Amino acid sequence: MDFKKAAAVKAAGLIQSGQIIGLGAGSTIAYMVTWLAEQVQNGLQIQLLTSSFTTRQLLLQNGFTVLPAADVEKIDLYFDGCDQVDHNLQALKSGGGIHTREKLLAAMATRFIIAGDDSKYVDRFTTQCPLVIELLPEALRYVTARIQQLFPGTKTDLRMGNKKDGATITDNGNYLMDVWFDKWPDLESLNLTMKNITGVVETSLFYNLVTKVIIAGNEGIQIIEK
Repeated sequence: MDFKKAAAVKAAGLIQSGQIIGLGAGSTIAYMVTWLAEQVQNGLQIQLLTSSFTTRQLLLQNGFTVLPAADVEKIDLYFDGCDQVDHNLQALKSGGGIHTREKLLAAMATRFIIAGDDSKYVDRFTTQCPLVIELLPEALRYVTARIQQLFPGTKTDLRMGNKKDGATITDNGNYLMDVWFDKWPDLESLNLTMKNITGVVETSLFYNLVTKVIIAGNEGIQIIEK
């Protein structure tokens, strides 16, 4: 059984005609696009926007029109995957490097729903994934030094391009920095502290944004919500 597909179909079942739907990135979301394309053939009427270049291309290939985020004030449902989500529904989205745009759509949504397999659901964040921050290029040295002052001994790595010389550049023209903790600080304090550093645009910690988690695994589908 494909757990990601099962979670995607379960999550997509929440969508109703007439809604504005936001989609993130990843294989779970790709399954949702396929499901939505089938449902549109059966009369489902929705409007779509996405934080992801790859998802946008997939939507266009399936005949959808994609709304610009700048033209939308409110979203009914936003769906995305994650690297980890804990029992308090705090989520970490560190892999794709588009967390600022993902977080914008999540904030615009009435309900933000995480879907995926049960490997993503943890009691507490592990240190296998970093906190990622998007920062202004001009603030690189300052932000690095400030993080070391606030969290002594923490490792920071500027994310570098795989097939180009130099740093990875976000869609917003900024840098990405991986911040590795030996032990995660209190998440509420961490969220406030990082976002208060001048030059930091956003972080990959989705604090108090998720409203529901749909997880599929060997024991079936779990739905966790606040």
